[in-house]
Amino acid sequence: MKDFLLRVFTWWNKQTFGTQLWTWRYGERVGQDEFGNTYYRTKGGAKDPALGFERRWVVYAGYAEASEIPPGWHGWMHHTTDVPPTQDGYVAREWQRPHRPNMTGTPEAYRPAGSTLAEGRRPPATGDYSPWTP
Repeated sequence: MKDFLLRVFTWWNKQTFGTQLWTWRYGERVGQDEFGNTYYRTKGGAKDPALGFERRWVVYAGYAEASEIPPGWHGWMHHTTDVPPTQDGYVAREWQRPHRPNMTGTPEAYRPAGSTLAEGRRPPATGDYSPWTP
């Protein structure tokens, strides 16, 4: 019952009924990433008459957060590459770090040294700052 209510009244949890109906009617499943997000395009790669290119969309595994799309799928979603990573054999380079979604607003957010939210004590002032006075 909870899942049903979330689909009816929210758009940020997985997919709405409208998206589910659109996906069932016009969508062709392309693949799935390591986070469980499922990627679709219009059936047969047909071009949308209004857009002039095929529609591509993602159904998120949980909370709809665009930063959860890994780099390989990001390129395909934004028409940078024509072939999805599942068919292209996309492999991250050795210098690339594993994908992490945007952590802003969470305890895992980046907090540089000197930030009031950083752990530990703030380093002492170095004396190179002089306030502006008119």
